[in-house]
Amino acid sequence: MRKRTFPRREFLRTATSVLATSSLPTVIGRAGEIFPWPEARSTEHFWYRLQPEGIYIDSQRGPWAFAFAQQRVYLSEDNGRSWGYSAEFPEAQKITFSHIFADGNVLFATANQLFLAGDRLRTIQPVAIRRADGSEYTPHSPKDPNRPGWYFNTLSGVTSWSVHGREMLVWGNYCNVLGGASPINIYYSVDHGETVKLAYSFGQNPHFRDDGSEGGGSTGTLLGDPNNPVLCRHIHSVAYNPAEDAFYCCTGDFNRPGWFECHWLRGTYDSKGDRWQWSVVISASQNTRYKSGGINCVDGRIWWISDANGPLPHDRGIFSALPEDLTSPEKHTLHYNPVYECGCMLLDGDIVLAGHLGPACPYHAGVIISLDGGKSWAEHDLIEFGKRAIVRIHQANQEGWYRLELRKGWIQRADVLFVKPKI
Repeated sequence: MRKRTFPRREFLRTATSVLATSSLPTVIGRAGEIFPWPEARSTEHFWYRLQPEGIYIDSQRGPWAFAFAQQRVYLSEDNGRSWGYSAEFPEAQKITFSHIFADGNVLFATANQLFLAGDRLRTIQPVAIRRADGSEYTPHSPKDPNRPGWYFNTLSGVTSWSVHGREMLVWGNYCNVLGGASPINIYYSVDHGETVKLAYSFGQNPHFRDDGSEGGGSTGTLLGDPNNPVLCRHIHSVAYNPAEDAFYCCTGDFNRPGWFECHWLRGTYDSKGDRWQWSVVISASQNTRYKSGGINCVDGRIWWISDANGPLPHDRGIFSALPEDLTSPEKHTLHYNPVYECGCMLLDGDIVLAGHLGPACPYHAGVIISLDGGKSWAEHDLIEFGKRAIVRIHQANQEGWYRLELRKGWIQRADVLFVKPKI
């Protein structure tokens, strides 16, 4: 690939300007519970602030926000300014995933159990997973009950799309790092979480058996579909391309003797028959651009960000391609090269937001941003938050604040950052 020159490449430290505190809301939960927002700070390209102390805001959508605290879950319908609804949930601190549907209902999960919260959290019911044939899919019995596996945790902030006029939730689990070993699956729901089914199950990876450890090992119970030869460690991203009416999935992580764990899959869904058809587009080495995440589909093109590591040289950057050119690197467009491996990205109109992985680069909490659809780029190192990896980037709420998760190390929950671009 020919060498490219990037316009306006900037490496910026945190600016210190602060918004007037009078503009910051106070979060009110149950009577007597108050969660004040911290002061918002500013860089040249965006304002930013952490979530309020004492509550973890796990997802947002439009005016809605879903959060949890000790043994309790919360729902806001005014962008987190107030928390009008809450309910007891003893395992709230074990929540690993949540999604807010357009009607305000929330599907959320602990390590290996799904729940649907309806009627503004007045009802919370467990949700069984179904296989393609309608039979129940049961999580395995873990060797260590305290490490049952991350069945539903994901790196993507956007997990649903309008498909033929109805909301379709599709996501894959990022697992086999903490919480015990887990099979790797793509899940979906077309009825606002009332029913959740398997869209795809990867095969039994011999390197991530359930041996009772945090991420699995080479001994113990094999997990996954014994009839599927496609093996991976976990899923990095799933996204929908309306131009093709197709879904894309990318996985990680390692090179194995004779095979790879990094794959790109393409899937199509037959709504009349409630059936999926998946195929492997490409399997590639971990040091290539195909070890990636942050898939976004815009105007017929597929965008992604490279998480390449392993043997030198590393093939990194923010790329896009037409679907038919996905397997032809010479036909890809390199929009920007952040130099270091990155795993998550969101395109939302002219806003492009991505994050560095703190353990893999000199940045602490490194935010990559474009305000003009990728024509110019800037990077800001928010050093006050310490070494963090940025994942799960949600679209802006009604007040213009994007949600980004800050993780300790690669994946341990730390805090939530809200970013408001200066546009």
